Amino acid sequence: MAALTWIRGVRGRGGLAQLDLYTRGSLYFLLWLAVAVQVALSVTRPVRHSDAPFALITASCLLAVAQGVCSTALTSGALHTYLGGAAVPRRLIAAAAALMAADLAAVLALTSAVGLAEVPGVTVLLCAPVVPFTLGHCLIVRRRTTVIVQLALLVAVCGTVALLGTAGALILACLISFTCGPAWFACASRCSAWYLGVMWKLQQAQDVQAQLAVAEERLRFGRDLHDVMGRNLAVIALKSELAVSLARRGRPEAVAQMEEVQRLAQESQREVRAVVRGYRDTDLRVELEGARGVLEAAGITCEVTGSADGLTGDVQSALGWVVREAATNVLRHGDARRCAIDVSRSASDARLTVDNNGAAGAAGPAATGSGLAGLRERLAVLGGTLVAGRAGDGRFRLTAEVPLGAVRGGADGAGGADDAGGADGAGVAGGTSGAGGAGDAGGAGATAGAGGAAWGDGVLA
Repeated sequence: MAALTWIRGVRGRGGLAQLDLYTRGSLYFLLWLAVAVQVALSVTRPVRHSDAPFALITASCLLAVAQGVCSTALTSGALHTYLGGAAVPRRLIAAAAALMAADLAAVLALTSAVGLAEVPGVTVLLCAPVVPFTLGHCLIVRRRTTVIVQLALLVAVCGTVALLGTAGALILACLISFTCGPAWFACASRCSAWYLGVMWKLQQAQDVQAQLAVAEERLRFGRDLHDVMGRNLAVIALKSELAVSLARRGRPEAVAQMEEVQRLAQESQREVRAVVRGYRDTDLRVELEGARGVLEAAGITCEVTGSADGLTGDVQSALGWVVREAATNVLRHGDARRCAIDVSRSASDARLTVDNNGAAGAAGPAATGSGLAGLRERLAVLGGTLVAGRAGDGRFRLTAEVPLGAVRGGADGAGGADDAGGADGAGVAGGTSGAGGAGDAGGAGATAGAGGAAWGDGVLA
C-alpha cells in the first residue's frame, strides 16, 4: 500500500516536479550503485578467503557507506547550487573529498594485500570509490576543473597499480575503466543537471508570462473602470450640486435631480458589473447625444456634427469611448463655454474631433493622464491614433482616427456583447437636462467648475 501511495504521489506531481524527482533519483541511484559494487567486490570469496586482514575489508566497506552518505548530501547541495541556489559549504566538499581519498586508499591496500590478479573486477573496484564524489563535485566546478580532477585521480590510481609491479594490460584496463567509469558518470551528471536547469528556466518563464498576463488584465480592468466611472461620477457630482442649489431656493426640481442622481448611481453599478464580466460596448450615437445633454446641462454650448451611420460596431465602440472621456474632461475642467464634436469619415478611416475653448484657463503645459493613455491603448488595438493638444486661441482639440472596417482583437477586453444599458448612461443626463430650467444651467456650470479644478488628463477641457 505504501508503494502504491508513493507511485500515485509521483504521478500526481507536475511535469517539472516529476523531471526533478527523476533526475535526483537517477543521480542517487548511480551513486549508491557504485557503493554497492564496491562493497560486493570487497567481500567476494577470493578476497574473503585471502590473507587480507578482516579489519581492512571492514574498513573498505564502512568507508564506502560513509562516502555514500556524505556524497549524497554533496550531490543534493551541488544540484541545488547548479540550479541557482546557495553555494555548497566548503566543509561538506572537504569531507567528501577526504572520505573518497581514504576509501580509495583502503581499496588499493586491499587489492594489494590480496593481489591485483586475484580480485575479480579489480578495475571496477578501483573506480568505484571515485564515482560518488564525482557525481556531485562536477556540478559545482568548471568543466576544466572536473577534467583536471579526473586526470589527477587517473594518474594516481594507474601510477599506484604500476608501482605494484603489475602487467601493462592491467594498467591499460584501469585507464579504460576510468575513462568509461568516473568520467562518463561526471558527464552524465552534468548533462542531467543542465537539462533540469533548462526546464526550471522554462518554468520560470511561464510563471513570468502568467504574472504579466495578470498584470495586463489588471491594467485593462483599471482602464475600463476609469472610463466607465469617470464620466458618471462627474455627472453625479454635477447633478448633486445642482439639486443642492435648487433645494436652497425651494425649487421642486431638486427632487427630479436627485432622482436622476439615483438613476445614474444604479446605472453605474450595472456598468461596473459589465466591466467585471468583461463584456462592454458603447454606441456612438448614444454617446454623442449623452455628451451633448450633459455638457448643455452644465452650461456649455455643445454642437455635434456628422453621423455614425455606416460605421462598424467596433469603430463606433472605440469612438464612443473617446466621446465619453472627452465629455468627462470638459465637465471636470469647468472653464469651457463652447464645445464642438464632429464625426467624419474618409475613404480609409473614421475621424472624431472634440474641440473646446477651455484650454486658456488651464495652468501648465498639456499633459497626458491615465484617461488619454487608456484611449490610446483602445485605439491602438484597432490600428487607430489619438492626438490631443492646444489648438491656439485658448482652444483644446482632441482628434481620434480609426481605420474603417477595423476589428477589435483579443487584447481589447473592453469589447463586449449586449450591455446597451451601460452605454445609455451617457445619455441619461441629457434626457433630463431640462429639469432644472434654463436659468439654472449657468449656475450648474459654475458649480461644476468649482468641483473640477484638476482632472486626470491635464488640460483637456
